[in-house]
Amino acid sequence: MNKKTLKIGIINVSDRASRGEYEDLPGKEVRRLMNLWLTTPWEEVYAVVPDEQDLLEKEMIDMSDNKGCSLIVTTGGTGPAVRDVTPEATEAVCEKILPGFGELMRQMSLKYVPTAILSRQTAGTRKNTLIVNLPGKPKSIKECLEVVFPAIPYCIDLIEGAYIETNEEEMKVFRPKQK
Repeated sequence: MNKKTLKIGIINVSDRASRGEYEDLPGKEVRRLMNLWLTTPWEEVYAVVPDEQDLLEKEMIDMSDNKGCSLIVTTGGTGPAVRDVTPEATEAVCEKILPGFGELMRQMSLKYVPTAILSRQTAGTRKNTLIVNLPGKPKSIKECLEVVFPAIPYCIDLIEGAYIETNEEEMKVFRPKQK
């Protein structure tokens, strides 16, 4: 079992939030869910970044390579709007793309809104870091993150990140049985 300190990067990708025009509710929702689900002590690495691909790439690289985050969760910037560049930034910095994350999140979101087909969330790995793109609305963040989170700790095990344990009453995760 890996004894690395669990660091989780939370990046709100938003022009308006980066200018201080509104409170970062998406980031607060990710923090709330991590505190609810995780029993492993964790450190937060936090940023609000405008919808600028180069700035977002630099932040993700810094959180992965320099700050040692095992998980980076982005919120926002995943739609088809001209300024939505989160998936492009994620794909640019990742070594491996994991399309199943986006597929499952869209499938879940389609139960609530037909516009979920416009969402471009994705996920990928960079070294020992898993990067997951989430939508920007707190309700959608919860719906999407809770459907993919059962696979996240095992994925992080596979890329040799920090070991994550959860409160099984709140979030049951899957790890294959050890022989």
